[in-house]
Amino acid sequence: MASDVVVFLGPSLPLDEARSILAADYRPPAATGDVARAVLDGPPRAILLIDGVFARRPAVRHKEILFALATGVKVYGAASMGALRAAELEACGMVGIGFCFRWYRATTLADDDEVAVAMAPQELGSAALSDALIDVRASLARARRAGVLDPQVCRDLVSVARALPFVDRTYDRILDEARHRLARADIDRLAAWLATGAVSRKSDDARAALRLLATGGAPAPLCPPPPFRLTEAWAADLDAAGLWDAMRDRGLQLISAQTPA
Repeated sequence: MASDVVVFLGPSLPLDEARSILAADYRPPAATGDVARAVLDGPPRAILLIDGVFARRPAVRHKEILFALATGVKVYGAASMGALRAAELEACGMVGIGFCFRWYRATTLADDDEVAVAMAPQELGSAALSDALIDVRASLARARRAGVLDPQVCRDLVSVARALPFVDRTYDRILDEARHRLARADIDRLAAWLATGAVSRKSDDARAALRLLATGGAPAPLCPPPPFRLTEAWAADLDAAGLWDAMRDRGLQLISAQTPA
């Protein structure tokens, strides 16, 4: 039986917390072929893309999201890889939810690594091993508003964070890198504040998306998906993912069922 909702989730939110918000088919962070596989397995009523991989395996393709939309599956994105893809595909019918999505939609030439984090292997729960730059920015801005940092120190710390590779971007590393350019008192004050004051836009967005799907309050797409065409390049991706036979036997039928006569 098809699952009602498939959610691709990793470091943005603990799995137990996600399950307490929405009963769904939870899968690890999506890579190439995983969204298409979810459709071919079901299809589900909806897919929520939160987390995805992009280093150890190729990232989830735009084409497979378009395929899901073409079969009538509602596709939502939030928090991390989902926010990126939703900002890119909003005009094609994907629905974005939350701050990270709105930030990417509004920010010209925004870097992908704003939401990127190093993560533990899937077998260990895909937990985050670094801090996303978009969350670091939000936490430092909150510290500035709380009077913990003055504006210039806040800007300096953002610069330090931006200069670090995303896999090394942790609050501890940021503070260590900043010790040679900022007063020790500023560093120590911020370190103490971060223990309880740090925020995560990504986690907040993941919770918000799950709640909207749980209550039926998710926004409608801005427009219907465009006509879908199976390209040679994507057929090669499907073949590499072991999905070509399923696409040929079932996927094309799913598309045809949604195509007006």
